[in-house]
Amino acid sequence: MSGELDNRIRVFRAEHRMSQSELAEAIGVSRKTISTIEVGRFVPSTVIALKIARYFEVPVEEIFSLI
Repeated sequence: MSGELDNRIRVFRAEHRMSQSELAEAIGVSRKTISTIEVGRFVPSTVIALKIARYFEVPVEEIFSLI
């Protein structure tokens, strides 16, 4: 396992018709944080990953997966 993290944040945002800024505000981070997580340049902390999953009301594994 390489330990890299894949995510589906962009997919969930599109399904909820929301911008990076809206999600960032909802979970208390910057838009840049959401952007860098989406493109894989930043691995979120457990707390941020859980906040994103909780916001979308899905298990964290539906958004994040090891590749």
